[in-house]
Amino acid sequence: MSTLDKSITIHRSSRMLQENKILLLWSLSICIVVVNATMLNVALPSLLNEMMLSSAKASWLLTSYNIVFAISTLSYSSLSDFISIKRLLTIGLILLSLGSFIMMTADHFYLLIIARILQALGAGAVPGLAMVYAGRYVEESRKGKYMAFIASATSFGFGFGPLLGGIITEFLGWRYMFGIAGSIILLLPLFHKMLTAEELKSGKFDVVGGILTGASVTGVLLLISTHSTYILILSILSMVLWWRHIRTASHPFVKPILLKNITFAKLLFMSFCAFIVHFSTLFLIPIMLSTLFQNEASTIGMKIFPGAIFSAIAAPFIGRIMNRAGNIRAILLGQLLLLFSTLLFFMLATTSQLAIVISYIFMSIGFSFFTASIANEISSIFNKEDVGMGLGISQLIQLSGSAFGIALSAAVLVWRDHDLPEVRFQSIFIGLCILIISSLLVSILYLRSKRQGFSK
Repeated sequence: MSTLDKSITIHRSSRMLQENKILLLWSLSICIVVVNATMLNVALPSLLNEMMLSSAKASWLLTSYNIVFAISTLSYSSLSDFISIKRLLTIGLILLSLGSFIMMTADHFYLLIIARILQALGAGAVPGLAMVYAGRYVEESRKGKYMAFIASATSFGFGFGPLLGGIITEFLGWRYMFGIAGSIILLLPLFHKMLTAEELKSGKFDVVGGILTGASVTGVLLLISTHSTYILILSILSMVLWWRHIRTASHPFVKPILLKNITFAKLLFMSFCAFIVHFSTLFLIPIMLSTLFQNEASTIGMKIFPGAIFSAIAAPFIGRIMNRAGNIRAILLGQLLLLFSTLLFFMLATTSQLAIVISYIFMSIGFSFFTASIANEISSIFNKEDVGMGLGISQLIQLSGSAFGIALSAAVLVWRDHDLPEVRFQSIFIGLCILIISSLLVSILYLRSKRQGFSK
């Protein structure tokens, strides 16, 4: 081997080692963010009792977080075009830690809301910038592995959050949960050390577009829960103003040309459906276990946790399958697993706790397959200039899908209140099956159109 070959090999090995370190750091950060988002679900009964809140008031701790988190994720992705990832991440982690420490000491509901919004403003930086980093700086041959670990860290957080939240709430109290998210600031020096300097372009941030985007998403979610005519009118008005604004703004919050991209629109539809299915199920599992089987909070967390473990174990295999079979086949496999698990929930979940555990294991693995491959596919259809906004829009749609799924499932439970609990749950799962089948059909059409493109 020549001296030149040796130096190239050493450089490549050094770069891969650096990428692996950053990957572990991003994965840990995303896991902490997801754990922070999901822990509160199992702690809500304790919080309600201590602060004497109604269920409607307490739900705003979840709703406000989801809305702000979705908008801030897209905002960080857009800002990364002309502000460095390192600087944006610094702002995000400081806001997340500040909000967490306020949550630990807050003694008033409205202070809790402000703290939760601060958390969401900061937390959006982590998944948004992790995907931007992958789209811009990770080589194509290693991108599958990167996306798989990120997706598995997310799934692990979804399973580990309720377990950890239940244990902390039961033995220490709900306030101590937020020390987990507050500790994320300790990772900031490591990010500063590992993230390199970037070449940035000049630009402006579309504040009006961001506000109108947030108003539109909020309006749709409120409409599902309130069924108010006034909310409907305001939602339509905000969406009309939003579309008019992004078509005329010089630096729009969302580029309309990306939304007119049929290939991208198909991927967004698949994402929206998958996130509705996964988050509706995560919302329903604790209710089923407590209503049908009288489980406590910590016990519920223990029954969700196996799905997280299997998802984490599957991460290396997901990356290899994506690299060998391609993104589209991995997307199809993820959707098939989601469909299989949803059918299991429909047929068996109301009769057996073990069926719930096994069904969620399949769903968690399928969700990891899907989220890793869909992110990889989206990053491959855009150039470096648009990849940040493309991934940001994708995450906005995904997070909106998660909030939409929860709100819709809650509305169906109330609407079918006269039915037996088993019937209510089964009616939701059959609807989720239909949804994932429609997503599968779109993915098959997407695969065919891509093959035709290659043949030309």
